[in-house]
Amino acid sequence: MTKTVTGLFDTYEHALGAVHALKDAGIESANVSLIANSPEGIGEDENVVGKDVTAGAELGAALGGAGGLLAGLGILAIPGLGPVLAGGWLVATALGAVAGASVGAATGGIIGLLTSAGVPESDAHVYAEGLRRGGALVTARVSEDQADTAIAILRNASGIDIDDLRRVYEQEGWTGFDENAPQLTAEQIETYRDRYPLVPPVV
Repeated sequence: MTKTVTGLFDTYEHALGAVHALKDAGIESANVSLIANSPEGIGEDENVVGKDVTAGAELGAALGGAGGLLAGLGILAIPGLGPVLAGGWLVATALGAVAGASVGAATGGIIGLLTSAGVPESDAHVYAEGLRRGGALVTARVSEDQADTAIAILRNASGIDIDDLRRVYEQEGWTGFDENAPQLTAEQIETYRDRYPLVPPVV
């Protein structure tokens, strides 16, 4: 039986470390997906929004490769998030539903994409909001005997505790991800990271 495990990270670099760790643990690149908001260079060129997965391969290579997954990274527009770097089985599944469409058009949005992969809806909202605020999401399909290893990797590679993050958001009055909310600019994301870092400080 296959399980879906997901980890949210503060930056693309942290997520990339998790992707490499999953690969080193024997989890095939074909079973790993990455969606990252605002890695270096994303969003600076308005012309890249909506390009298909293969169009972003050069950017993926420039940002750092991890086998087959990152070779297929591309820039896509997702409602509520704007341009993100995305690739892997989760994105391919969405794109397969409507050839040439953006992730949002193919799935009804990021919440639909995550829940269709088996992520509980309440968690999907937190993950989506984390992405909106500049985070990066790694999702892996694993067998039952790989699940504990994958979960440990996603928690220990600078991963964010989803329950802690939910509490932080709810203390702000947040009730759920809204894809119609204004897209955050790179400057707003950076300001938010400075004030409310997703990764808790080491004490």
